[in-house]
Amino acid sequence: MNRISIAVLTALLFTPSLAGADQIDGDWCTKEGRRLNIDGPTIRTPGGTVMTGEYDRHNFAYVVPKGEPGAGVKITMEQLDDDIMHMRQGDGSKPKEWNRCRMPIS
Repeated sequence: MNRISIAVLTALLFTPSLAGADQIDGDWCTKEGRRLNIDGPTIRTPGGTVMTGEYDRHNFAYVVPKGEPGAGVKITMEQLDDDIMHMRQGDGSKPKEWNRCRMPIS
């Protein structure tokens, strides 16, 4: 192996991983203090319900469960970049901006 190959391999091995940044998984917040968490197909909704939804690497959708505001409405989310996603409540609604939470949801 030549020096360039070794240098490239070393740089790749020691570069911080961005595995979680390029996907919708994680903790999301609004400026108004609403919070949710996505972990693969599992979501903890802003109302606190843990349930399964429709998961894709950059998108998530679920139907608001009984007992939460907007019950029965389909929510769709689309990740725009590492720190911003848009959420829509129902068809044709104006998107609401969500940002990565600075502090993890406990």
